[in-house]
Amino acid sequence: MANEKGGTGKSTTAVHVGVALALAGLRTALIDLDSRQRTSTRYLENRWLHAQRHGLTLPAPDVAVVEDGNNGEAELAQRLQQASTLDFIIIDSPGRDSALARAAMARADTLVTPINDSFVDFDLIGEVDGESFEVTKPSFYAELVWQARTRRAREQGRPMDWVVIRNRLSALDARNKQRMGAALDTLSKRVGFRVLPGLSERVIFREFFPRGLTLLDRAALSDFSLSHVAARSELRALLIGLNLPCGIELAA
Repeated sequence: MANEKGGTGKSTTAVHVGVALALAGLRTALIDLDSRQRTSTRYLENRWLHAQRHGLTLPAPDVAVVEDGNNGEAELAQRLQQASTLDFIIIDSPGRDSALARAAMARADTLVTPINDSFVDFDLIGEVDGESFEVTKPSFYAELVWQARTRRAREQGRPMDWVVIRNRLSALDARNKQRMGAALDTLSKRVGFRVLPGLSERVIFREFFPRGLTLLDRAALSDFSLSHVAARSELRALLIGLNLPCGIELAA
């Protein structure tokens, strides 16, 4: 999970995918590269505390924090080696550029870039004309991913599946959604990524964090509502769309 812009739902997506994998019985680890904010780590710590407090069984991935520093890349390589016997490793990158984030990207089988459904976020991967909203050229982050793909091909000889997910979709502002969709479709053909719908803007995600809960924890949610049903449907579509080599979609 990587994006240089913060506030795109990257950690929320990482935790939900990690929990889905764990619920499917797959051995999973989550490596948090944002040693300052530690959002995904705190999320899973809250999950453990909530389970202990209420006597619940809440499966979750193992979590480790890697600090960005002189030894960051070496520690990441060590963590990945230690976790190499697991089924899945999720890496939650910080919302900034760093050598550690670039090293993680170059190791990814699947690179997931969540963006808000806004041209402010789109500018990270591509530039558009202010009048026609047509894509004029890829932006700096698309170039960064190209470098990571080149490094991965050179060092590992395997391709990378780059997926851009549209988070915080709104039912309103239909013209912006259409323009964003058209721009993403055009850019995806130029730089080689797939586009998936992500998770809509919902209050429930803010309420989940203090308890460490996810959309998949229906038995632990006393206030389960139609909003949860719709959000679960979105998550299920995302899990299927990631094309992970397992039956994870059944867990949603």
